Amino acid sequence: MPDVRTPAQIEADIVRRREQLAVTLDEIGIRVHPQTIIGDAKAKVASSVDQTVGRAFVAVNRVVSDVKARFTHEDGAIRLDRVVPVAALATAAVVGMLVASSRKGRG
Repeated sequence: MPDVRTPAQIEADIVRRREQLAVTLDEIGIRVHPQTIIGDAKAKVASSVDQTVGRAFVAVNRVVSDVKARFTHEDGAIRLDRVVPVAALATAAVVGMLVASSRKGRG
């Protein structure tokens, strides 16, 4: 099947394809430029950090809500029946660590 285009049409196609190729080469040059690569990497890291921080915030918020629900009534009043034993246990633990620490210092 012979090409039925005129020489002017062929020449116009060549010019158009050269321009397209020049644009494509410019785009490739931008993509492989070190600053572009660094910028893309920074953006990916920032996005990953943002997602991680967001998930951590949600997890911490959930834990805080769970702890609050265990130690307070629905009206917000403190549940002494649960707070007092935990406070006593924490106090005993601190006293135990202090005693152990003071024994280590003497030894």
